[in-house]
Amino acid sequence: MATSPLANPTATIAVLRSHGLYTRKALGQHFLVDDNVVRRILELADVDTTMHICEVGPGIGTLTVALCQAAGSVVAVEHDTRLVPVLADTLSGCDTVKVVEADAVRVDPASLVVNGRSPDALVSNLPYGVAATVVLRYFHELTALRSATVMVQAEVADRMAAQPGSKAYGAYTVKLRLLARPAGRFAVGRGCFLPPPRVDSAVLRLERHELGDEPTRAVAARIADAAFAQRRKTLRNSLLSTLDVGRDALDALLESARIDGSRRAETLSPEEFMALGSAFAGVGS
Repeated sequence: MATSPLANPTATIAVLRSHGLYTRKALGQHFLVDDNVVRRILELADVDTTMHICEVGPGIGTLTVALCQAAGSVVAVEHDTRLVPVLADTLSGCDTVKVVEADAVRVDPASLVVNGRSPDALVSNLPYGVAATVVLRYFHELTALRSATVMVQAEVADRMAAQPGSKAYGAYTVKLRLLARPAGRFAVGRGCFLPPPRVDSAVLRLERHELGDEPTRAVAARIADAAFAQRRKTLRNSLLSTLDVGRDALDALLESARIDGSRRAETLSPEEFMALGSAFAGVGS
């Protein structure tokens, strides 16, 4: 039995044509047409009937239909006005879903509440242009969010899951890792989409794992941005160039955090950025 009746080329083409959209190349979406991928997303997300799930970029409802069958409730955020009538059609039999027409990057978190509950999981085939922003913002602003299982461009998944010292590791990785950690991944072939994209994709699960307290995380995030602003420089020189702090004061802060200023930013773990955040916060920076 199919996890989603829409997760195949024939059904997807039929839905798009019925709404006069299939020949409109301006749509620009890449629709998931592999039911096995839908099943694996639900398994990695560990979806059950106790969960209130947020989906960003539902498209024609391919993943949404499956989520409605498996979860307690779903709120789907769609920015493309052309797809809202399609969702009204394909989700007509789903009484546990709420569709919010909004930009996921700017949507009011209050609009994602259903029956008094804020989402406890993000499960989405994310629009690739906003994927990194959405994941970081939702972990920041949706405090009830325990996990995110998202399909993203493989390169973005690499950044989200990167380890210190790797090429993909950067300020974004650090800021995300202050809030969540990777907990599973699988690759998705280009042939699983209609039309096939020109980039590789991956589904990544992230679980909330907060380091320290929010004020210290905020300072650590600013330090990460400063440290990676000139990543070829040593940590000391990069921070001197981007932060309003003198050399002697900076050296004292580095010593307090037990960080060698001659290291480069990409060698520091998220925990070490938190140590810097704590040192800087202690002097009101």
